[in-house]
Amino acid sequence: MSADDRAMMRAALAEARAAAARGEVPVGCVIARGPEVLAAAGNEREARGDATAHAEVVAIRDAGIALGGWRLDGATAFVTLEPCPMCAGALWQARITRLVYAAADPKAGGAGSVMDIVRNPRLPHRVEVESGLLADEAGALLREFFAARR
Repeated sequence: MSADDRAMMRAALAEARAAAARGEVPVGCVIARGPEVLAAAGNEREARGDATAHAEVVAIRDAGIALGGWRLDGATAFVTLEPCPMCAGALWQARITRLVYAAADPKAGGAGSVMDIVRNPRLPHRVEVESGLLADEAGALLREFFAARR
């Protein structure tokens, strides 16, 4: 993966850290087209009282507003944790071209670990998926967050 990919994932990790500081599960997402960041968000479920306010969904909404439309063709989503089935479906619906995620989610991953919504061959659009970029850092952030709550 490129230096630009690393920089975008580092920005997603910064969003995840900010989410943790607010008491949210530390997941961050950056949506970009090339070097242009369209949106960046962390989880906001607690703050909004909204089960759908995952980092990916918030970032998709913000990117659509920034572009003036829902189609995110040509965009890449950089996410610190493998998207859940809801978020994988939202990324697919938004026509994201590429997904890069850090840590896999073996319990609820929707982009290859448990399900593979974004690359389902029965669907008319598929998302290119790359995983593992800065996975150790993202995984450590999640482990520390949950260890502090147990």
